[in-house]
Amino acid sequence: MKLGVIGLPNVGKSTLFNAITQAGAQAANYPFCTIEPNVGVVAVPDERLDVLAKMYSPEKYTPAVIEFVDIAGLVRGAYRGEGLGNKFLSHIREVDAVVHVVRCFEDDNIVHVDGSVDPLRDMETINIELIFADLDTVERRLDKAKKSAKSGDKKYLHEIELCERIKAHLEAQQPVRSMEMTDDEREEVRQMFLLTTKPVIYAANIAEDEVGAESENVKKVKAQARKEGAEVIVVSAKVEEELASLSPEEKAEFLQELGIGESGLDKLVKAGYRLLGLISFLTAGSKEVRAWTIERGTKAPQAAGKIHTDFERGFIRAEVVHYDTLIENGTMQTCKEKGLIRSEGKEYVMQDGDIVVFRFNV
Repeated sequence: MKLGVIGLPNVGKSTLFNAITQAGAQAANYPFCTIEPNVGVVAVPDERLDVLAKMYSPEKYTPAVIEFVDIAGLVRGAYRGEGLGNKFLSHIREVDAVVHVVRCFEDDNIVHVDGSVDPLRDMETINIELIFADLDTVERRLDKAKKSAKSGDKKYLHEIELCERIKAHLEAQQPVRSMEMTDDEREEVRQMFLLTTKPVIYAANIAEDEVGAESENVKKVKAQARKEGAEVIVVSAKVEEELASLSPEEKAEFLQELGIGESGLDKLVKAGYRLLGLISFLTAGSKEVRAWTIERGTKAPQAAGKIHTDFERGFIRAEVVHYDTLIENGTMQTCKEKGLIRSEGKEYVMQDGDIVVFRFNV
């Protein structure tokens, strides 16, 4: 999973990115301090993997990972090349989903690029820029299809019809992800690499002293996100910065004191998995304990193929026990004795938290 962190300048983007990835991206009180996108690869926190590691004392511990890309701050007119415009937009095309950081905190010492804090205006600024950029892409595609249609090839007539529908949707200031399309059309649109097809997680960035409360600004972000069908997390980049410097024990204690239970990273991971329809299955043994990320609905042979293509080609069966079943019964041996380890075939749909051993022919 690759998440692009975007937002206007000075909304706390790089501060949040630094805290989550501890990758040391520069954060400064002026626009465009992030020019080339900083990239950080982060282990997905998973308590289940920690429990399995205690059980097996494996040689290797391999969690699932998320790649975060800190993308330069955007300004009004980016689609025309204002600010770092085109560079910003090209970096968004490369991610699976967008984390849109929205400033919900007041701070006279940190300038706002538009002079005041207004989350709805800021959200609209970025969304409109992405829509305009997509309009430009679709119009060019439409012109090309119209020229090609003169040959009489019917596939271009279909492309013209689809592009005209997308154009009308964008002109109504609606993102392409909210359009009604068939599965085939979605695949065609995927090949266009449009920015507004990207799923969005809004990260409402609040002040340290607002943690645990819900400000009017946060309520506005949540209401707008509901209209769009987007995910929302509430986070304080400053608090995340403090958490990043603590040991796991200190971190747990600090989160408990704040009364928030989980870090911004935990919230982002959960929102990202929900948004992209992802789950994790687990493998465990003395050599390695590992989490594998797959799309919800993946069948056992394709899940086996994530480990090695030979596993999918020669798939015989999957021996599966759910993590919760293992915890209820204490050990894998007990699960075996009670007949709780199931033998599943090619049609088995993997579930989040399945612990699995794949049997296959070489």
